[in-house]
Amino acid sequence: MPIHDLKAQIKQLPEQPGVYLYYDDSGATIYIGRARSLRDRVRSYLGARGTSPKTDALLDKVSRLEVIVTDSLVEALALESHLIKQRGPRFNILLRDDKNYPYLQLTTGESFPRVVVVRRVERDGHTYAGPFLPAALARKTMTLTHKLFGIRSCNEAINGRRGRACLEYDIKRCVAPCVDELCTQEQYAETVEHARLFLEGRNDELLGQLKRRMLAESEDLRYEAAAQTHDAVKTIETLLNRQQKMSTVRLGDRDAFGMKIGSAGGIIQVFQVRGGRVIERSELVADLPAGNELAVSETLEAAVQQFYQTRVPPPEVHVPVEVRDPGPLEAWLTQSAGRKVRLVVPKRGDKRRLLDLATRNAELAYRSRFSDEARAATVALEELRVVLGLSVLPRRIECFDISTLQGAETVGAMVVSEDGQLRPKEYRKYRLRGVGWGGVKRSPLGTLNRREKEANDKVEPVNLDGGKISGRLLDDYAAMREVVGRRYRRLMEEGGPLPELVVIDGGSGQLSSAYESFESLGLSNLVAIGLAKKEELVYSRDSSDPLILEVGSAALRLLQRLRDEAHRVALSYHRRSRRRRDFRSELQDIPGVGAVRRRALLTQLGSVANIRRASREELVPVVGAKAADAVLNHFATGRR
Repeated sequence: MPIHDLKAQIKQLPEQPGVYLYYDDSGATIYIGRARSLRDRVRSYLGARGTSPKTDALLDKVSRLEVIVTDSLVEALALESHLIKQRGPRFNILLRDDKNYPYLQLTTGESFPRVVVVRRVERDGHTYAGPFLPAALARKTMTLTHKLFGIRSCNEAINGRRGRACLEYDIKRCVAPCVDELCTQEQYAETVEHARLFLEGRNDELLGQLKRRMLAESEDLRYEAAAQTHDAVKTIETLLNRQQKMSTVRLGDRDAFGMKIGSAGGIIQVFQVRGGRVIERSELVADLPAGNELAVSETLEAAVQQFYQTRVPPPEVHVPVEVRDPGPLEAWLTQSAGRKVRLVVPKRGDKRRLLDLATRNAELAYRSRFSDEARAATVALEELRVVLGLSVLPRRIECFDISTLQGAETVGAMVVSEDGQLRPKEYRKYRLRGVGWGGVKRSPLGTLNRREKEANDKVEPVNLDGGKISGRLLDDYAAMREVVGRRYRRLMEEGGPLPELVVIDGGSGQLSSAYESFESLGLSNLVAIGLAKKEELVYSRDSSDPLILEVGSAALRLLQRLRDEAHRVALSYHRRSRRRRDFRSELQDIPGVGAVRRRALLTQLGSVANIRRASREELVPVVGAKAADAVLNHFATGRR
């Protein structure tokens, strides 16, 4: 057994706390653990054969051992957490956030902080709030910090010496720290503190401060400022009344970890309680590690460590079972929070009911994620990840298609898949605003006039894919570039989430157009592929030759399903657009003639041709003098 080849090295290990690392033949780290006594812990592996399938698989792969000595077990735990996050060893239990929802960052590390949308939490001196579900809530909350408190939204370097405040100050969305006479750094710091309390959900404390400020402003006869503060108080009170109170104020600040461990993997639901209210729910997923088992206590310990790697723990953390060695974990959490933190297994009362609620949610999520249908989707996603060489599982995929008829009524569609399941509520449809057939601007109704056709004939073919390209395809490329650009510009403004994979219906030309949009937005790290019809060839940026997936493979079926759905949505939208165009009346283009007057004209005169020939005396009794003049001017202009 390979582990026995390390007996001499194990014998020399120190009897001190620290971290041990196992490596395989290729030099990859496959397991990281901590120990109170490195020699005793590592030596226990020599006789561990047969204790579990996971341990047996680990012992068969070990070829090298390294240790790092620390001063205490708490330091070893912190180092272990950091190394696991950095290296991702295959035999450790690795948990991931189920959703990539955005956070709000209050940049308290700056002299004049802002509120911005970010994708991850870092320990960088800034204040974070979230994640926000749904993602659009992050941007709405950020907007509230501008309206309620006047937090700045610009990227300017603030020194207080700006000549005058910008428009944001005039519309009362910024207190203008850029102008010292309007807002000093001390006054802005008070505004930032109010925003921080708001983002942290400490609304009772915030209301007390705002009411005191409102009273002071009123006593100083600054009635306009007092009115603004009064409006902020009313808005926050309204929000406070809408919040869901899932538990009593006796619960204070605490987190509850609910778990469901089964033969397919594990789900951990974390309910975060602040001020007696459940303000957030997070979900962690543990896939099956090598050896095909998950130990409850070990998984819980890994969940606590990894969850608080980037979060400040509350005074109490409620867990469903005892962890193996709670002392070092509590000490590490206490050190991280800067105050006492306890791991508690509640037995009764409100605390136990909250824990049971988290557990029921974890069980529900487990059944949803690890059903037969979900497992089949996971197989397809994993196969797609391997075939395309992706670093992560493409849990969220967005697919684009363009539909047009000779350049008329060109539209685009995007469909979304999460964990292999279509998400119709997140579909988007686009009416093209940019260039039309052959790169020239379309006429209002999407058809080509003679001048446009002549311009299209002069478009030079471009050599892509080794062949000549017609103006028709050039229009496809421009359309794809516009649709992809609009989608991800909007997504960046709203705070995501970004997909792990983008699928383009088309070949390398359409794929290149999509990447042009990515690069213009600073999103060149997004991964996209093109799926060509008929031959079902997969084009990627990293390969000059298309990839041929095995017919009937799960990965190809998933891509085909997405492509066909995008084509269905785009074609349906295109047909609707054509119907609207075909049934459009010329009378709709006349200013001042609405639906009622159009109906009256057609009822009285019978047809558009009769209306065109009608005199002013015939029109005035039907629609009035002003509308009659508009009708006459419209048709007179058309005749010229």
